[in-house]
Amino acid sequence: MSQLKQLTPVIITDAVEPGIAFWVDRFGFTIGNQVPGPDGRLIFASVEKEGIEVMYQTRASVLEDQPAAAADLDGHSIALFITVDNLDEVERALAGAPVVKARHQTFYGSSEIYVREPAGNTVGFAQF
Repeated sequence: MSQLKQLTPVIITDAVEPGIAFWVDRFGFTIGNQVPGPDGRLIFASVEKEGIEVMYQTRASVLEDQPAAAADLDGHSIALFITVDNLDEVERALAGAPVVKARHQTFYGSSEIYVREPAGNTVGFAQF
Protein backbone atom coordinates (compact mmCIF):
# COMPACT_ATOMS: atom_id res chain seq x y z
CA MET A 1 0.00 0.00 0.00
CA SER A 2 1.22 3.49 -0.83
CA GLN A 3 2.31 5.69 2.07
CA LEU A 4 0.07 8.68 2.75
CA LYS A 5 2.19 11.82 2.62
CA GLN A 6 0.09 14.95 3.10
CA LEU A 7 -3.45 16.03 3.83
CA THR A 8 -4.57 19.29 2.24
CA PRO A 9 -8.11 20.31 3.09
CA VAL A 10 -10.16 22.13 0.46
CA ILE A 11 -12.73 24.26 2.23
CA ILE A 12 -15.81 24.99 0.15
CA THR A 13 -17.14 28.46 0.93
CA ASP A 14 -19.14 31.36 -0.46
CA ALA A 15 -16.12 33.71 -0.47
CA VAL A 16 -12.43 32.74 -0.65
CA GLU A 17 -10.86 36.01 0.46
CA PRO A 18 -11.88 35.94 4.18
CA GLY A 19 -10.51 32.43 4.63
CA ILE A 20 -7.20 33.28 3.00
CA ALA A 21 -6.88 36.42 5.13
CA PHE A 22 -7.49 34.36 8.29
CA TRP A 23 -4.32 32.31 7.70
CA VAL A 24 -2.16 35.08 6.20
CA ASP A 25 -2.97 37.83 8.70
CA ARG A 26 -2.97 35.72 11.85
CA PHE A 27 -0.24 33.16 11.16
CA GLY A 28 1.93 34.51 8.35
CA PHE A 29 0.95 31.93 5.74
CA THR A 30 1.98 32.65 2.16
CA ILE A 31 -0.61 32.79 -0.59
CA GLY A 32 0.03 30.15 -3.24
CA ASN A 33 -2.34 29.61 -6.11
CA GLN A 34 -4.98 32.22 -6.86
CA VAL A 35 -7.70 31.78 -9.47
CA PRO A 36 -9.93 34.79 -10.09
CA GLY A 37 -13.42 34.45 -11.49
CA PRO A 38 -14.92 36.58 -14.26
CA ASP A 39 -15.79 39.32 -11.75
CA GLY A 40 -12.21 39.46 -10.40
CA ARG A 41 -13.06 37.87 -7.04
CA LEU A 42 -11.18 34.70 -6.21
CA ILE A 43 -12.89 31.38 -6.91
CA PHE A 44 -9.92 29.36 -5.61
CA ALA A 45 -6.79 30.08 -3.59
CA SER A 46 -4.36 28.29 -1.32
CA VAL A 47 -2.08 29.24 1.54
CA GLU A 48 1.02 27.45 2.84
CA LYS A 49 3.41 27.59 5.75
CA GLU A 50 5.94 25.05 7.00
CA GLY A 51 4.35 22.08 5.26
CA ILE A 52 0.75 23.00 6.09
CA GLU A 53 -1.47 23.89 3.15
CA VAL A 54 -5.11 24.97 3.19
CA MET A 55 -7.17 25.54 0.05
CA TYR A 56 -10.43 27.45 -0.40
CA GLN A 57 -12.81 27.13 -3.35
CA THR A 58 -16.13 28.84 -3.89
CA ARG A 59 -19.30 26.79 -3.78
CA ALA A 60 -20.34 28.42 -7.07
CA SER A 61 -17.17 27.28 -8.87
CA VAL A 62 -17.60 23.71 -7.60
CA LEU A 63 -21.16 23.69 -8.89
CA GLU A 64 -20.08 25.14 -12.23
CA ASP A 65 -17.53 22.33 -12.66
CA GLN A 66 -19.74 19.60 -11.17
CA PRO A 67 -23.48 20.46 -11.14
CA ALA A 68 -24.27 17.04 -9.67
CA ALA A 69 -22.27 17.97 -6.54
CA ALA A 70 -25.05 20.26 -5.25
CA ALA A 71 -26.45 17.64 -2.89
CA ASP A 72 -22.99 16.86 -1.54
CA LEU A 73 -22.33 20.48 -0.53
CA ASP A 74 -25.34 20.93 1.75
CA GLY A 75 -24.61 20.47 5.43
CA HIS A 76 -21.02 19.32 5.06
CA SER A 77 -18.19 20.88 7.01
CA ILE A 78 -14.81 19.96 8.39
CA ALA A 79 -12.83 20.59 11.54
CA LEU A 80 -9.10 21.14 11.31
CA PHE A 81 -6.81 20.04 14.16
CA ILE A 82 -3.34 21.56 14.18
CA THR A 83 -0.57 20.86 16.68
CA VAL A 84 1.62 23.82 17.58
CA ASP A 85 4.78 24.54 19.58
CA ASN A 86 3.49 27.63 21.40
CA LEU A 87 -0.23 27.93 22.12
CA ASP A 88 0.26 31.33 23.81
CA GLU A 89 1.43 32.83 20.50
CA VAL A 90 -1.41 31.14 18.61
CA GLU A 91 -3.96 32.43 21.11
CA ARG A 92 -2.66 35.99 20.64
CA ALA A 93 -2.91 35.58 16.85
CA LEU A 94 -6.52 34.41 17.23
CA ALA A 95 -7.66 37.54 19.11
CA GLY A 96 -11.12 38.50 17.87
CA ALA A 97 -11.82 35.18 16.10
CA PRO A 98 -15.11 33.57 17.15
CA VAL A 99 -14.28 31.08 19.92
CA VAL A 100 -15.91 27.65 19.66
CA LYS A 101 -14.21 26.28 22.80
CA ALA A 102 -12.00 28.41 25.01
CA ARG A 103 -8.49 27.33 25.93
CA HIS A 104 -8.59 24.21 28.09
CA GLN A 105 -6.56 21.21 29.23
CA THR A 106 -7.51 17.79 27.87
CA PHE A 107 -7.38 14.42 29.57
CA TYR A 108 -4.89 13.29 26.90
CA GLY A 109 -2.28 15.87 27.82
CA SER A 110 -2.74 18.85 25.54
CA SER A 111 -3.80 22.43 25.97
CA GLU A 112 -6.23 23.41 23.20
CA ILE A 113 -8.34 26.23 21.80
CA TYR A 114 -10.96 26.03 19.06
CA VAL A 115 -12.16 28.89 16.85
CA ARG A 116 -14.33 29.32 13.79
CA GLU A 117 -12.61 30.41 10.59
CA PRO A 118 -14.46 32.72 8.15
CA ALA A 119 -16.07 29.89 6.13
CA GLY A 120 -17.69 28.63 9.34
CA ASN A 121 -15.48 25.60 9.95
CA THR A 122 -13.89 24.83 13.31
CA VAL A 123 -10.11 25.04 13.66
CA GLY A 124 -8.49 23.59 16.76
CA PHE A 125 -4.95 24.29 17.91
CA ALA A 126 -3.22 22.00 20.40
CA GLN A 127 0.07 22.08 22.28
CA PHE A 128 1.26 18.79 23.80
